[in-house]
Amino acid sequence: MNCELCTPENELLLWENGLCRVILVEDAHYPGFCRVIWNQHVKEMTDLTEDERQDFMQVVFAVESVVREVMHPDKINLASLGNMTPHLHWHVIPRYISDMHYPNPVWSSPQRAGMPAAPPDWRVNLARQLGQIQPHRKALSCHENSGSGQE
Repeated sequence: MNCELCTPENELLLWENGLCRVILVEDAHYPGFCRVIWNQHVKEMTDLTEDERQDFMQVVFAVESVVREVMHPDKINLASLGNMTPHLHWHVIPRYISDMHYPNPVWSSPQRAGMPAAPPDWRVNLARQLGQIQPHRKALSCHENSGSGQE
């Protein structure tokens, strides 16, 4: 099996725990575009246990909150497709009325030339704030510290 998310190359890692990781997607047209990737190779959300699904979505929602706070987008798109890469992951995409695809999905045909202006120091602020993601559920905390003897 050749899965680009199982064996990543040149990934800009922003945050991780034992279950998943958050990376920055380097796309000049979509600054702040993050991907939340489940670490084990599974295809669908229903391949996870109920607790794993809740833990995973908690991270997706935390990333959405941080991206909103740092990037000040007009809208956030959350997407989990996996048609091209059947490894469970979520896209967290800040959208701006001025971006080249708005209001359509970023994978559609461009509507115009456009490049949103990113806030100053957005990369540093995004990395710093994502680094502070704290799980709320005990289950995630236990997974995160697995093997350390701590809870």
